[in-house]
Amino acid sequence: MSEKLTLNQKINKLDGEVEWFYSDDFKLEEAAKKYKAAVALAKDIESDLNELKNEIEVLSEDFSK
Repeated sequence: MSEKLTLNQKINKLDGEVEWFYSDDFKLEEAAKKYKAAVALAKDIESDLNELKNEIEVLSEDFSK
């Protein structure tokens, strides 16, 4: 992704992309492209969440000492 989005913005964008599949704008010809974009965004969100989880675990360890 070229633009730097916050985690919330990414989740909102993914929600919008998923909603497209249920909208009147749905076109079978575009479905594969939209699906691939949604999967890439979901993986990016998963990566962000893993980084956040690791950061929280490190902070938790620091406070437990």
